[in-house]
Amino acid sequence: MLPAIVGKNSLARTHSVPNVDARMRSSASALKGAGALWHRQTPAFRGIVLMCASTVAFSIMHALVRFVSEMLPPFQIAFFRNIFGVLFLLPLLIRSKFVLLRTNRLGLHALRGVINIGAMLMFFTALSISPLAKVTALSFTAPIFMAVLSVFFLGERFRIFRWLGILCGFIGMLIILRPGLVVIDTGALLVTGAAALWAVAMILIKILSRTESSLTIVAYMGIFLGLFSAFPALWVWQPFGLYTLGWLSLVGLFGTIAQMTLSQALKETDPTALMPFDFLKLIWTALIGLWFFAEVPDAYTLIGAAVIFASGLFIALRERKAKQLTPVL
Repeated sequence: MLPAIVGKNSLARTHSVPNVDARMRSSASALKGAGALWHRQTPAFRGIVLMCASTVAFSIMHALVRFVSEMLPPFQIAFFRNIFGVLFLLPLLIRSKFVLLRTNRLGLHALRGVINIGAMLMFFTALSISPLAKVTALSFTAPIFMAVLSVFFLGERFRIFRWLGILCGFIGMLIILRPGLVVIDTGALLVTGAAALWAVAMILIKILSRTESSLTIVAYMGIFLGLFSAFPALWVWQPFGLYTLGWLSLVGLFGTIAQMTLSQALKETDPTALMPFDFLKLIWTALIGLWFFAEVPDAYTLIGAAVIFASGLFIALRERKAKQLTPVL
């Protein structure tokens, strides 16, 4: 009987190998077909899909930061967010044989990292103490701050429509904060400060992009954020187990997905075509906050967010139109 059993097992293994190969070929064919279908779409459509995906990933990351902040300090969470970001960048650096790190503007990269880490630490702290929808709504002020700074640091022209948009944006911020009517909470102040710092970082990115590739800028961002976030994390360090490490890895994963899809979306099509979809972040965070944290956004937050977002979109569209009308010399 034994030879017969062995023979049957050998026959089963012989039949199983072609089945596995067939399934692998089928999966590869399906992926190839999906890739071909994706590339047949217009750049605008691909950009919109990627932008929507980035808003989902950002919203999930923000919710995860809020959840993990019940176990660890926000500074420690920021450190692991950046460490996992560097780990995702490492294969790219190795494949390029570290050519991406060649630069003559190391000091400016470092300055951008200092400002960026300040914004991240403030934002993560705000996420840990304030409702998700409110933090997201106030984060929409970053383009407003950037519009102001661009006039002074990038030499962009003073345009009345820009300043009208900026004024409306700050009115939207006042609707959310309601100074003098309610006590302004620490989280609201932190996220507003984070938006202002992020606007400064964006100005530095614009300056760096004149001489540096986007990959070099991203690589140094990951390196300096990982380095600079280590010191604040050590200051408040708390021990944790594998369970918490798993959640921290998810923060890093969704943060990396959000950044990658956003960057690719901006490569696919014009930013002004994508900006309206950024408002989806408020919808996702409001739903997540309601479902998982029992947070109900008030009417002032929703109205103020709409005013701020509309102001930023108005400024972007006006600037795009002004550039189109500028004669090429």
